[in-house]
This record gives sequence, C-alpha cells and structure tokens, in this order.
Amino acid sequence: MTRVVGARPQVSCRLTDGDAADLAAHHAVRHAVFVEEQGIFAASDRDVHDDDPATLHVLGLVDGEPAGTVRLFPLGDGLWQGDRLAVLTAHRTSGLGAPLVRFAVATAGAAGGRRMVAHIQPPNERFFLRLGWTRVGGVETYVGHPHLRMEIALGGP
Repeated sequence: MTRVVGARPQVSCRLTDGDAADLAAHHAVRHAVFVEEQGIFAASDRDVHDDDPATLHVLGLVDGEPAGTVRLFPLGDGLWQGDRLAVLTAHRTSGLGAPLVRFAVATAGAAGGRRMVAHIQPPNERFFLRLGWTRVGGVETYVGHPHLRMEIALGGP
C-alpha cells in the first residue's frame, strides 16, 4: 500500500466474529508479541479462554493490515476481563493501542458489563490511566510476570 509521507495511518478495530482469517491474524499478532518478542510464553499464549465461545477476539488494523489485538470475556455478575492487548512493534506509533482498549471497553459495556478488569505490565500503567482506568492494589504475579490490576467502569445498558 502506498502512503503519503506524513499522513496519519488509518486505524480500525473489529471483532473476528468467527472469521477464520481474522482469528488466525489475531493469534499471529499475539504470538509475535507475547511469545517471540517478549518471551512471556514459551510456545503459545493460547489458553482455555480462546476456546470459550463467550470470549470475544478483537483484531486491530492499521491501513487495512492486521497490527493489534485484544480479547475480552465475561467473568460473571457484570464483570469482564480484557487481556492479550498487543500491537506489533512496527505499528506502535500508529495510535492503535487506545482504540483497541476503547473498543474492548465499549464492547463489554454493550454486552451488559458493568466493570472491566485487566492485568497489565507495569510500564503500561500510564497508558491505561490516561484512558480512564484505575489501578487496584500493588504489583501482582500474572502469567509468571509482574502485572498491575486495573479496572474501569463500563457504560452498559
């Protein structure tokens, strides 16, 4: 794709909705970030939530190309969890991260959620605070690494 120098990239987010190509792209981004780049997981970051039909997989696009992900799932009683937020290294200055988080929050709220939680890596705390999230507690171990628990109220129906 030809880009005009200085033009802002076009970012968008969508649910994979069971589309095999979208879901494969979603998992490829996660694998690139969490397995290959960060080494948080040894072989795969997939877990039981990926096979749960209640889990929603989001694909973020930059100029029409898969570049980011987030997944979300209900925990019960109006509580949702967002996790596996990832943006490929080459697209981290595209502005895709915030739309991915906002899309997850809006989607959980539209599904009747009242609150969303996320376990985020400590360097990402300021990013989440700017998006209206609140830190809850201190540093915790999540998937074997230091994380912070963050929460946000959802605007459900």
